[in-house]
Parts: sequence; C-alpha cells; structure tokens
Amino acid sequence: QVQLTESGGGSVQAGGSLRLSCAASGYIDSSYCMLWFRQPPGKEREGVAGIDSTGRTTYADAVKGRFTISQDNVRKTLYLQMNDLKREDTAMYYCAADTVCSVPAGRISVHGYWGQGTQVTVSS
Repeated sequence: QVQLTESGGGSVQAGGSLRLSCAASGYIDSSYCMLWFRQPPGKEREGVAGIDSTGRTTYADAVKGRFTISQDNVRKTLYLQMNDLKREDTAMYYCAADTVCSVPAGRISVHGYWGQGTQVTVSS
C-alpha cells in the first residue's frame, strides 16, 4: 500500500525559506509523476509543482523562480525547496503521486495518491 508522508512545514517570516520533504513507502510505478499541491485557508487546493519520470519540472506561475521541486529516487523522497516565502504562500501543503502530471489541474486522477499534508505559515 502506498503511503506518502510530508514533513518540514512550520512557521517562518516573509522572505525566509523552508524545505518540505515527502517520504514514499510502498510501490509507486516509475512512470508516475510526483507533485506538490497546497490549500490556502478558505480556498481550493491548487497545484504548486510537478516532476515527471524524465525529471522535467513544471511550476505554478505564483511560485516560479522561488520554489524548486526535486526528488531522490534512491531514498524515495520528494522535496520542495521554498525560498523568498510570502504571506500568500501560507497553506497546507500536500504531496501526491499520479499517472497524470498536471500542475494547473489542482487535482489528481483516480489512480493517484495523497499525503496527509504539512502546514506552512508565513508571517510578515
């Protein structure tokens, strides 16, 4: 059974940095895309970044140039390096694995898996 476990969230001042991690257990096919989503308070979940099986990355416009997605296939861990954080980055952050690599969609397919989330709070 696939399990995704996020960590690394916390509180930080605007302009600061955090690195989120997502540890995967169980079997995930190598063709799967790994993604980060977030859900700000009172808003819908939105896509943040994705990395496909070739290593190609995509980002939401709001985080381009500030966030970097990467993965360690040996350790089965997905990362999200977040720099120059802004108040509007405050959200619950979720990692996901899916057969479809679509950041703008803001959701995953029926074949995908979600983590439980980690909270990021940015204060000014």
